[in-house]
Amino acid sequence: MSQTSILRFCHSSFLLIVAKLAPMLEAIHERLAGVVIERLPWQEFVRRYDRPGMLFYLDPPYFGVENDYGRDCFARAEFAELADRLRNLKGTFLLSINDRPEVRALFDGFALEAVSTTYSIVRGKPSKAGELIIAKPD
Repeated sequence: MSQTSILRFCHSSFLLIVAKLAPMLEAIHERLAGVVIERLPWQEFVRRYDRPGMLFYLDPPYFGVENDYGRDCFARAEFAELADRLRNLKGTFLLSINDRPEVRALFDGFALEAVSTTYSIVRGKPSKAGELIIAKPD
């Protein structure tokens, strides 16, 4: 294949990608038109948006490895603060976290569902792990 043929092939491939990408970007734009993205401490986010009918999905750092997300990002004491805040929530929530006895004690009184998952983000072999899905009690 000559250099001119390669350039034509690359140019036509680029045009094909752009032709496919444009409708995808338009669809994403339409879907996200009413979405607001916030970067707030969780306490402020919950305070600002909590109301009847609101659904929060919470995914805090795993209990016991809080510093894996950066120092001072989420302190262990914040788990108790989070549980207390969720007890008085006007809306509802789902929270996913690693299944540890300490977590079960902190969120006692909530609906707890144990699920099995596979952790694969760490180098090496994927490992089976237990997680909890925590929700507001009925």
